[in-house]
Amino acid sequence: MYEQHLLQAGLSPEQAKIYEALLKTGHMTAGKISSQTGLKRGLTYKILAELATLNLLEKEEIPGKVARFTLKHPNKIKELAQKREQQAKDAQTALESVLPSIISDFNLVSGMQGVLYFEGKEGVMKVLEDSLTAKETIMTIGDVEAIALYADDINREYVKKRKARGIQKQGIVLDSKFSREFFKNYDRAVTETRFISHKLYPFKSIIQIYNNKISYMTLTAERLSGVIIEDANIYQMHRFIFEFLWKYGKTYSELPPLSENM
Repeated sequence: MYEQHLLQAGLSPEQAKIYEALLKTGHMTAGKISSQTGLKRGLTYKILAELATLNLLEKEEIPGKVARFTLKHPNKIKELAQKREQQAKDAQTALESVLPSIISDFNLVSGMQGVLYFEGKEGVMKVLEDSLTAKETIMTIGDVEAIALYADDINREYVKKRKARGIQKQGIVLDSKFSREFFKNYDRAVTETRFISHKLYPFKSIIQIYNNKISYMTLTAERLSGVIIEDANIYQMHRFIFEFLWKYGKTYSELPPLSENM
């Protein structure tokens, strides 16, 4: 009668069968429960122990008599369902916190055709660290304000590793008050920077070009993600775009005075 509801509350079919049998009789010995439900005695004892652990029944020991089992108040079923609902929510929250890493690891071994997709802060870190394999100057087009806001700690560690390995970088950034201040005293030992108009070329992402690869990163309050594409033709096309912008970009010393609306 109640088996389906008991299953939905989280009981196993055997647990539901014994629970309903006790519900009809009030209390029974394990032998009678085994006989009435058709479950083997060993399994019956196992299920009774499980129901006791779930706080749904209690074992009544009577001197000189066989122990019998009695259900606790049905509200315990409601408490069990609520507890399992909360456990499911906690499990989902825990999974969501590591899912980006799981996706990233999956992509690394899935053999997708030259395209790897990453999510979350750890995913962005993996995209950045891939460029540390560069055997040439890395070409970058980036929104430094987004980097500072959403990946500052990752970027600091990345820059430290890049400097230690002597990997050169050419960076094109948007000319703004923030980027001017950011690069005012920036270490130029392994990084050369040029500025382009934030009005003519507005964007909110980062591109890195190296080793026949292109990586894209999105850094916003809503989303942290990255893509690595390995394709010689796409790489060459992006090199051309970068070199065109680099040609017309300005060095820090060539920048005009800041305008009031910047």
